[in-house]
Formats: sequence, C-alpha cells, structure tokens
Amino acid sequence: MSAAAASALTTLPIVCLGLFAMSAPWLGRRLGMERTLLACMAAITAGTALRGLGHVPLLFVATALAGIGIAISNVLLSALIKREFSQHGAAMMGGYTMAVCGGAAAGAGLTVPLEHVLGRGWTGALAIWAVPAIVGLALWAPQAWSRRPVARDSSIVVRGLWRDPLAWQVTLYMGLQSALAYSVMGWLAPILRERGLSAETAGFVVSVSVLTQLATCLVIPGMAMRRRHQVGLAVGSAVLTIAAVLACMFGALGGIWVWAVALGIAQGSTFALALTLIVMRSPNADVAARLSGMAQGVGYLIAAGGPLLVGLLHASTGSFAASGWLFGAIGFALVLAGFGAGRARLVSATRESTRNPTN
Repeated sequence: MSAAAASALTTLPIVCLGLFAMSAPWLGRRLGMERTLLACMAAITAGTALRGLGHVPLLFVATALAGIGIAISNVLLSALIKREFSQHGAAMMGGYTMAVCGGAAAGAGLTVPLEHVLGRGWTGALAIWAVPAIVGLALWAPQAWSRRPVARDSSIVVRGLWRDPLAWQVTLYMGLQSALAYSVMGWLAPILRERGLSAETAGFVVSVSVLTQLATCLVIPGMAMRRRHQVGLAVGSAVLTIAAVLACMFGALGGIWVWAVALGIAQGSTFALALTLIVMRSPNADVAARLSGMAQGVGYLIAAGGPLLVGLLHASTGSFAASGWLFGAIGFALVLAGFGAGRARLVSATRESTRNPTN
C-alpha cells in the first residue's frame, strides 16, 4: 500500500467513530439498546473477519464496517451503564474503560507476534481478532433476544443539548484528549526513532505507555464519582498529559521510561474521565445516550485532525519538533475544557415524549 492509502486506512476508523456515533441514540430508540448492541457486535465480528481475506479494497470496506459497529456501541454502552448500574457506576465505568484500553493494548501489542506464531502472514493475524468478537457476540445474544424494545423509548426526544455550554465542554474534553491520544499512538514511535532510538525500543516505549493506562482507567472513575466536582482531576490529568508528551519529545532519553509511564497514567486518566463525565453530567439514561452521541460524534471528528496535522507538519518542516507547539495548543485547550466539564453540574436538556397522550 502507498503511504497515502495506509494513512487513509488508519484514519478511517476514527472518522467512522465521529460520523456514526450520533446515529446511535436514534437506533437505540428504534431497536432497543440491547438489540442495537447485538447488531453492532455482529458488524464488528464480520468486519474483523473480512479484514483477513487480504483483498485491499475489501480491507477498507471491512474496516469501515467494524468502525461503524464500534462507534454505535461506544455511545450506547455509556447509556446502558447509566440505566442499569446507576448505583454501581464507578465500578462499571472503571471496568468498561479498562477493557477498552486493554483491548487496544492487546491489538497493538500482539498482532505482530501472532503473525509469527500463526505463520499465515498479516491476514491471519488480523482475522484472529474475530474470535474474541464472536465470544462477545455469543455472550450478549441471550441478553438481547430476551428484551423487547420499550414503546416509550422510541417516543422520547431530548431537546436543548446542542445549545448547552456544559455539553460542549464535555464534548471538547472528549475530542481534545482523543486527538492527543491518537497522535501519540500513531506518531510517538516515529518521533522517538527520529530522536535516535531503535524501532524495537521505540515500539516498546509506546506499548509500555498504553499498558500503563489500564491501571488508571480502572481507578479514575471511582475517584471522580467520590468527589463533589472533578475540576482538579480533569485539569491535572490534562497538564500531566502535555508535560509527559513534551518530555518524550524533548526530554533526556535516559528518562524515557519514566516519561512513558507518566504519559500512560495521564492519558488513561483523561480517557476514563471523559467517558465518566458523560455519565455524571447526564440526569438520566436518555440524556446520557444523546450526550454520549454528541461527545463521541463531534469529539472523534476533532480527534481525527490530531494525527493528520502531525503528519502535515512533519512533511512541511522535515522534523517532528514543530508538533510540540501543536501538542501544547491542544493541551491548553484541553485544560480550559476541563475547567468547564469538571464542574458539579448537569446538562440543561429536557426529555419529552412525542407520543399523543390521548392514544
């Protein structure tokens, strides 16, 4: 594949996350959250399996199919936790965010070793990830088929969310932390290679950073829900993120493992907090679904611009040094969003029924 095609392929899932997340609340109302999630799991399973056929045009189609399933399920899972586990939200959000980070770390770290173990090239290594998708599909199917869409669900509309400043602050926090996260995952290894590390060491540094996120993803939701407000957590994790990114780019290479662990702690915190704030700032599950769709839909479209701008800056300057200014600007905006999103308030959105009360 050409560099342009490879870049398009890696950006495609992020674009899907942005474009299709906003359709999730409507689908959840029409089909019910459980059955919509079942359809998403089927799409993820099929898309992941088709990626292993080795046909490049089909690789794009299959990636988009899996990306659509992930986009919709991401939104509905936050609403499902709000509806079903309101008394145990911290534990559920901690487990959820840890699973997301763990899955990402496993996919990034094990695909190449699996390619060597399986002996079937990159196609088999990609297709093998359909196995956990099938397991998830089988476990969820009984839950989905036993539930029928509730009539009131399809008649509920939420108004005023897109005009609410707090909703936009939560959305910006989600999008800006994701922009930094995707930039780090996509470009930190090349940045470190440019600084003189070997390809193997640079890749291992990124893996350590991603794996470190698991612990903070489990802990941060509980910390957030035990506090009256979350401004300190939101701002502190944002400041630590940008400090750790800049240390990886410009600090002494002798401390790179310290910087990598600090970056993992910081980015795990911002990611877990971004998802937790969606639940905490919503008064009920209906608003949580709409806010989740807004935050992830707009947020991931913002996020797609992060790694793209890093690549463009490198192409125009011949160095990654200029990206430090970009990361600093994103980090500053993330701090401002954290000041707003961390306040102990609920979004000003009203839930209304469109059904005729006389029927």
